[in-house]
Amino acid sequence: MAQTHAPAKAHATAGGHDYHLVDPSPWPAVGALGALVTTVGAVLYMRDVTGWGLTLGILLLIYTMFAWWKDVVNEATFEGHHTPVVQIGMRYGMALFIASEVMFFVAFFWAFFDSSLFPREATGPQWPPTGIEPLDTWDIPFLNTLILLTSGTTVTWAHHEIREGHTARATKALALTAALGAIFLALQAYEYVHASYTLKSGIYGATFYIATGFHGGHVFIGTVFLIVCTFRCHFGHFKPDHHFGFEAAAWYWHFVDVVWLFLFCAVYWWGNS
Repeated sequence: MAQTHAPAKAHATAGGHDYHLVDPSPWPAVGALGALVTTVGAVLYMRDVTGWGLTLGILLLIYTMFAWWKDVVNEATFEGHHTPVVQIGMRYGMALFIASEVMFFVAFFWAFFDSSLFPREATGPQWPPTGIEPLDTWDIPFLNTLILLTSGTTVTWAHHEIREGHTARATKALALTAALGAIFLALQAYEYVHASYTLKSGIYGATFYIATGFHGGHVFIGTVFLIVCTFRCHFGHFKPDHHFGFEAAAWYWHFVDVVWLFLFCAVYWWGNS
């Protein structure tokens, strides 16, 4: 079994208690500035003024995320601040974050079912609306479903290997999961490029692209999350009794899987019938 860092095993921080009082950090302020610059830059870009503001804002946000998460990794892995009590709070925080993400998709599904179950006069008395050429359910959408379901099994495999202390096997399982996520994104991009022009307007196209596109954004974030976890696992950051960073990624990935199942059954299958 892999060796465990002594600080990570400790049930108390250097202050003699189980809680982590975070040191003053510039990253919340820098991240807020990056968000402001990104927003203003996006407005200027859409008005054809300049694209430099948007580029600068995105780079600032990426740097903030890298530096902030690097600090969190150091606190968890090398400084021993993420005690069992601290990890409980982090689990609650991750669960609440996923719950908030669920509500985004509830709104999108609400819009889709409202439009499909109660078609308006403007869309015609049927769904999909007249003139719409929906995507083939059993082509790329079904293949992507199989890919995401497979990735759910590989990330569970990685979790099992981490709990058993098999770092090399866990690294391979995580790398495979991240690769499946990248393949999913490539196939979805291909699907978008080759979709019928009839999907580019109207309520059908609006609900289709906002739901599947927002999910695709989550798959991208989850894939980056898994790539980071793959490198952390390779460098021995995850221990059988101390690996919440991986657990958070696994929870997020399973959430992405479940949302896709709802999207496939409702939007691609039922919505096209």
